[in-house]
Amino acid sequence: MRTATNQSARPQQTAVPLLAGDAGKQAFWILRAAFTAAPIAFGLDKFLGLMTDWPQYLAPWIDDLLPGSAEDVMYAVGTIEILAGVLVALKPRYGAPLVAAWLGGIIVNLLTFSGWYDIALRDFGLLLGALALARLALDYDPPLRRPQS
Repeated sequence: MRTATNQSARPQQTAVPLLAGDAGKQAFWILRAAFTAAPIAFGLDKFLGLMTDWPQYLAPWIDDLLPGSAEDVMYAVGTIEILAGVLVALKPRYGAPLVAAWLGGIIVNLLTFSGWYDIALRDFGLLLGALALARLALDYDPPLRRPQS
C-alpha cells in the first residue's frame, strides 16, 4: 500500500529555470555573447566584404595617417576586432573595456567623416553596452591572479 508523500517537503521547481535567478548574471552572459559574436563577425567581414564596402567608412585623415590603402587599414581593423571578440569570450573583464575603447575610436572616425552620423549613434549605443558588460564583468568575471611563488 502506498502512502502519500508530502509535496511541501520537496523544493519547488520553476517551469523555466533559465529565467529565474540572478538578473545581473543573465545580463552579463547576454552581453558577453553579443560582444563576442559581433566583433568577430564584423572583423571577419572586413576580409569577406559581404555586409558592406568597409573602406568607404574610413575618414580620409585617418587613411592619410596610416600606411597602405584604406583596404589594408580595414584588414588590420578586422584582425583587431576578431582578437577583441575572442578576448571578450575568454576574459570579458579585460575584453569589454577594449571593445568600448575601440568603439570610441570608430565613433571619432565616423563623426569626423561627414555623412555617417546614424552609424556613429548606433555605435555609441554599442559602446554603452560594452561599458555595461565591463561593469558587470567586475562582479562576474574574476581578475587574473599571478601564481604565488
